[in-house]
Amino acid sequence: MNNTHNIRLLLLDVDGVLTDGAIVVDETGKETKRFHVRDGLAIKAWRDCGYLVGLLTARNSRATAVRAEELGIEIVEQGAADKLIAFENLCTRLGVEADEVAYMGDDLQDLPVLRRVAVPIAPADAAAEVQQVAELVTEKPGGRGAVREAIEHLLTAAGRWDEVIESYSG
Repeated sequence: MNNTHNIRLLLLDVDGVLTDGAIVVDETGKETKRFHVRDGLAIKAWRDCGYLVGLLTARNSRATAVRAEELGIEIVEQGAADKLIAFENLCTRLGVEADEVAYMGDDLQDLPVLRRVAVPIAPADAAAEVQQVAELVTEKPGGRGAVREAIEHLLTAAGRWDEVIESYSG
C-alpha cells in the first residue's frame, strides 16, 4: 500500500464490514447486529494513535449508533442514500482531503467512494466488483475481524503497529 503515509481518516461502511451483513429483526421489529470485539479494539488503537475514524452507512440503525458510542466514534453518517455526496460533505466538514482517507466497503453502493479515496479496502467476502477496485482485500470476511486486519495493515505501514502492541505489554 503506497498511499498510506498521509491517511488521517479511516471511514467504514457498517453492514458487511463491521458486521457479517446479516440484519436480524425480531417479531417486535427490533434490529440487532453482531460486531466483532477485535475490530473494536483495533478501532480504539487507531484512535489512540491520533487518527480519525468514522462510519458511513446507507441504513439507519440504533445498533450502529450504540456501537459507535461504545467505541468513541463521533463521526457517524447514517442514512446516506448517496454515499459519495455524504463522503464529500464529510470531508469538507472535517477539513480532510480524499487523498487522506482510507475507506472500507463491501458492496456496489460503496464503489463511488472507494474510487475517490487514497486507500480503498474490501473485506474478503465483498462483491467481486468491490474487490477489483480495492487496493487491499483482507483475508478475513466482514464482521469477522476484517476491520482489525485493515487497521493492522495501515498502522504497520505507518510504522505504528509495534507501538500499539507495546501499549499492551504492561
